[in-house]
Amino acid sequence: MTTGLTAQARSTNWLSSAGLRPTRQRLALAELLVGDGKHRHVTAESLFEAASAKGQVSLATVYNTLRAFCDVGLMHEITVDGAKSYFDTNTSEHPHFFWEDTSELTDASTERMEITNLPNVPQGAEIASVDVVIRLRRT
Repeated sequence: MTTGLTAQARSTNWLSSAGLRPTRQRLALAELLVGDGKHRHVTAESLFEAASAKGQVSLATVYNTLRAFCDVGLMHEITVDGAKSYFDTNTSEHPHFFWEDTSELTDASTERMEITNLPNVPQGAEIASVDVVIRLRRT
């Protein structure tokens, strides 16, 4: 993330880097996502709640905008349990911890991680990515 910029400038640059027009709704959500220059994991519902505090967008707009951000590579969608989606502004390949007690998704270090012996893929296909979500329970 670029430092030394205002939240609005950082958000505008983020959208422009992917060729997205900075509409009012996109800018409002981008500021919540990257305005402070930090990466974050959000659900559509948590982003809507944050945006609702400012009365900026509908839940449908949040879903559509998150999809648009993913489609152009600004965010990465991580699905937990096949039903709950989290959206990550850090698009580099990295694993995640899913905290079962709080339903929080956090980044995990790749320092010791090694993915080997993946299954053969069907003919005419290639592996696009491997998502690793490690489920944790506090003891």
